[in-house]
Order: sequence, then structure tokens, then C-alpha cells
Amino acid sequence: MKVYSTQEIRNLGIVGHGDAGKTSLVAAMLFATGATSRLGRVDEGTAPTDYDEEEIARKISLNLTPAYVEHKGSKINLIDTPGYAAFIAHARPALRVCETALFVVDAVTGVGVQTEKAWEYADELHRPRPRFIVINKLDKERADFGATLDALRERFGHSCVPLTLPIGTEKNFRGVVDVIRMKAYEFDANGKPKEVAMPAEGRGYIDETHEKLIEAVAESDETLMEHFFEAGTLTDDEFIGGVRKAIINRSLTPVFAASSANMIGVATLLDAVVDYAPNPADLGPVHAKANAESGAEDVERAVSDSEPPAAYVFRTVVENFGKITIMKVWSGLVKSDATLYNIGKSAQERLGPLHVVQGKNIEKIAEAHAGDIVAVTKLKDTATGDTLCDKAAPIYYEPVKFPEAAIHFAIEPKSRADEDKLSGAIHKMLDEDPLLHYVRNDETKQFELGGSSQQHVETAVAKLKNRYHVEVTLHQPKVPYRETIKARVEVQGRHKKQTGGRGQFGDCKCVFEPLPRGGGFEFVDKIFGGAIPQNYRPAVEKGIKDSAARGALAGYPLVDFKVELIDGSYHTVDSDDLSFQMAGRKAFKNMIEKAHPVLLEPVMHVEVVAPQECSGDIMGEINSRRGRIQGMDSKGTNQIVKAIVPMAEMLTFPQSLNSITSARGSYSMEFSHYDEVPAHLSQKIVQQAVAEGRVRKEEEE
Repeated sequence: MKVYSTQEIRNLGIVGHGDAGKTSLVAAMLFATGATSRLGRVDEGTAPTDYDEEEIARKISLNLTPAYVEHKGSKINLIDTPGYAAFIAHARPALRVCETALFVVDAVTGVGVQTEKAWEYADELHRPRPRFIVINKLDKERADFGATLDALRERFGHSCVPLTLPIGTEKNFRGVVDVIRMKAYEFDANGKPKEVAMPAEGRGYIDETHEKLIEAVAESDETLMEHFFEAGTLTDDEFIGGVRKAIINRSLTPVFAASSANMIGVATLLDAVVDYAPNPADLGPVHAKANAESGAEDVERAVSDSEPPAAYVFRTVVENFGKITIMKVWSGLVKSDATLYNIGKSAQERLGPLHVVQGKNIEKIAEAHAGDIVAVTKLKDTATGDTLCDKAAPIYYEPVKFPEAAIHFAIEPKSRADEDKLSGAIHKMLDEDPLLHYVRNDETKQFELGGSSQQHVETAVAKLKNRYHVEVTLHQPKVPYRETIKARVEVQGRHKKQTGGRGQFGDCKCVFEPLPRGGGFEFVDKIFGGAIPQNYRPAVEKGIKDSAARGALAGYPLVDFKVELIDGSYHTVDSDDLSFQMAGRKAFKNMIEKAHPVLLEPVMHVEVVAPQECSGDIMGEINSRRGRIQGMDSKGTNQIVKAIVPMAEMLTFPQSLNSITSARGSYSMEFSHYDEVPAHLSQKIVQQAVAEGRVRKEEEE
């Protein structure tokens, strides 16, 4: 295919709430430009960017997928992203590498929660992203362009102005009016536009919208404002040129009417992307670091062929033949078989052939200009988030930060054969999906698979089975409880053992006292003189720490306590390190009987975002889970409920939240602190620990 220059490239991240029609819109763009020979449909499993077996089965996007179209002498790179809460974070890297965020909004259901979340993602970036908005599904029953536009302005401001208006409503939606050029178009089944007479119905609103658009463009530029006041309007050249400038500086957010299913408004949208969306160089230099080290100096580099080559990897796809690494060329002219330096891993990488990506298909190209999106295969060391650059001109683009896993499940292979294949399969999936987490919990001795939600983890398990032929079972993970003490006590630990020959002797007197929550462990040597030789005192500490790791009640680590070593005695022949370790353990054991040990549980800071009408039920659900409401905020039509809730009570929260909000709610949580477990629950936990064999007897003398 043709190689496009930086000025001929447009990069669009397609984002929005689930089921708004993002994937269908990408399919319509591909069909309208001849990139595909038929219109792919999600319901039929033929959408070009939803080709993964799980995406086809579930009829939703699970990860970002690039595609491209060629239109009016430009290459438009499209990155289709998921819209459901479990997978919405994949929109982040798409917005990182695209100059334009194209939001797709359902004309029936309006602005969804995940649309707002994606809007926030676009605001996080160093370079502000111009936004296009497509009001989709205008052919559906109860579709309402005006109500959706009002909701957009309420949420995102009055910069949202239509560039096209719908002709007809619901099933009679048949065309659009180009508000800039004041022309009307209807579309055939292939999406080809045909100019028609301007509709008489609603003509006043069309004229009013045209005038408001002129005013909005004039207000975005001082020179245009002066001309507007002098002449009362703008010339066509001033107006059209001003629209592009206003979009790029974000004083104007264009809104388009469309039905991707019926190919209505898609061609006019593509025209507008070429005419008004920024090319990769339009937003100025890109923020980066001088190197990959923490605290490295901030630098900027222009998106230009004349700069040294550098690229940022934002997606990895694992196929049977190996990895496909998809990257944005931020600077320089990159050619096939070039060698670049992975600055984060200090490794040279030979790129091999360059490719463009069209869903699951790739096609070779000879070179890529600054700003383009390309793929290479079989890189050895490079992963998602890495920077490739010229070693002589180093630069480091900080990777996108993905959220920590909101939920973990213990994962267990079903058979020995599954166990042998599990690790390799999991690590391939981790390459593809940075939202997944796979760790061994040293405290619970379980392998845990974490993700953004139960749906996310279950999808990963389905992939393990269908793609890698590995079957596993999921269990609720064990909660990492802790233990502590509540009273100050003085105890003695005396270890004496005589078995013939040299014996064992260690004797220590210690004061145990509780520390504030989060205080950890302190050991203070307060012995004056030689009651215990200096070289044996660390052994007392080690014995106590070893016992604390085993716990006092239920086999969980004992924390937040202080030990003062105040006295003791020794034997010149029989004392050694091991004897004083045992003495420390005896002291710990004796302490348990007097210091009132209790169980602690992790408490999480939780934020729930849901429609306002659900907030009462959500607060009731949190209260029923021993949670405490900390506050509430409003955000558009959504309510943010802030609370602290014990982790043990959050394990089944996602299912309840989906039920209460009809899957429109989302939540995030992070560790807050440890708190004492209520007595009635503590007893059950101790009983369960005994049944599981977690509680071990201390060594006998």
C-alpha cells in the first residue's frame, strides 16, 4: 500500500460506553472506503476488529484493535476499544497514541458511565486531545438526537456543537445536513452520499445551528472575532479554516449524526476527519523523559521525520507463530529491518519487516513516517509499554499506567497436564492484556489471577481453555488476615535441654506491647551489662519474628507490636544462637496467654460510580457488608459513593453491583488499613484455620 506522510495521517481512538456501536462504526468506515468488501456486523461475528474467539462469542470488544482506511488522500488509523467497565482501561493506550478521541454515543440510552471515564482518560494526557462525538443508532426506536445533544452539553460543556444534523427520526432517519456547508445528503445501502434538497422541516433549527457554529468558531480566535464583529459573519474560507483550528484547540467539539448499521452519515464523518482532525504534528512536541530511570529529566520531541527515530509500543498480540508488536512512531522515518534500542531493557531489537494492521490481518510496508501506527513481528525483549529509539539519541515515553486488579481469584489447574502448561499460557495472556495480574500469594500459598472484575477473570479463564487448552478452576481467594495483641505483658522464655554431652540453654525476659495500627514490629535491646552476651541477642529477636510469622490465633502473621529485651541469663558452655532462638519462641508462646491476641482484617477504600437512582440501594448494600459510608459526590447523572469496606465482604460485591445497576455501575478499591475483626466472625475464622491445619504447635522443649 501507499506510504503516507505525517501530514496525511489521522489517528482516531474510538471510545465510549459499551453497546454504543464503536465496533460497528469502525466496520462501517472500512466498508464505506472499500477496505472491506462487505459490512461486518458484531451480531454475526464478522466485525473486522472483533475477531478474537471470546469477542465473537460474547459479542463485545475485549481489547483494543487497530485498523485503517484510506480516504481523500489520507490514511486514517482507527483504534477500536472496549466500552464495558471490565475492559474500559484498554482505551487508555489508544488515547495515548491517537491525536483525536472519537466518542460514540448511543442515541437511545444517551451518555454512559464509561463515556465519562474515557473522557477523563483523554484529559489525563500531557497533550490535550481534540474530541469528535458521533451520536449513533439514530435509526432505532426512541432514538433522540436533541436529548442526547443536551446530555452531552450538560456533561461536557457547550463546546459540543453539531456539524451534521439528522434528516428524519427513528426508522425514517435517512440522511444528514452538513451544517458547515449547508448541504443535505441521503445515503444508499453502501453508504454513498447523494446531495438532496435541504429539508423544509426544521429549517429554522438548521439555520440557528449554523449561526451558533459561526459564533463558536469566531470566539475561538481573536482575529476571527474581529472580522466577525466588523462584517457580522465570516467568509467561507475563514469559517472552514476556523473550524479546524477551533477543534484542535478544543474550543469546539464537533458532533455528528449517524447510523453505522445503515451506513448513514459515515461518509460525511470521514470527510470531516480528513478536513478537521489534526495530523500527528499538529498538537506540537510530545512529552517524554531523557531516559528510563526514575526521576529522569523531562524532554520534548517534535513529531517529525527529521528527528531521530523513536516509537512507543502500546499493544502486543500473541499468535500461534509468535508475537505481533504494535507501536506508534513518535519521531523519525522508520524503515524495515531497522535496528532500534529498547531503552527500558537495554536491548537492541532488529525490527524486520514493517506492517500495517487491519484487524487480524497485517500487510507489509517499506517504511513508516512520524506519527504512523505500524506492527512488527517476533521481537525478543519488547513488551507493551516499552520505548524503542535510536541509541545515540535516547528518549523514553512513559508507559500507560493500568489500574491495579480490583478482584483476585485463586486459580488451580484441573490436572497435572494443565499444571505443566498453565504458566506458559498465562504469561502469553499477560503479554496481551496488561489488566491481568498473576501472582503467588506468599501468605496464602495460592496462585492468584486478578483482573478488573469477575467478568474479566472469567474471560481470561475461557481463553485459557479455548486457545491454550488449559483448564483451571477458580476459587475465592483467601483473605490475608493479620493478628496483633492488645495488652502490655512481661514474660520469660527459658529453653533448657540436656541430652548427654553438650546441652542447650537460653533464657530471656521480654516486654511485649502493642503498637499503633501499621506500626509493624520493633525490637529494642534494653539489657545493660552481660545478662545475655551481645552476640546472642539478635537470636532472641529472630526467634520471636519466626513465631510471629506463624501467628498466635489462626496462623496469620502477628504485627504491630514491640518487644523490649530487658533481662536473661546464659550458660558459658551450653548457650548458642539456636538456644536463644528457642528462648525467644518460648517467650512469644507465653505472651499469647496474657496479651489478648486478636485478628485483624484488611479494610479497603472503595469508590462506586453508578446512576443516581441506584445510590440508595448501593449504600444499603455497602452497609450490609459492614461498610461505612465516607461521603458522596455527584458527577452528571451519576453518583460517586465513597466508603471503607472489609476486603472479605468485597469478594462477591461485583455481582451485587451489576444486579443493582443493571451493569451500569463500576467500582474501584485500594487498601486502606487493617482493623479488628468482630468477635463472632473471629471465632469462625479461627475454627476454619484449625480445620485447615493452619495452626501449628510450637516446638516442644
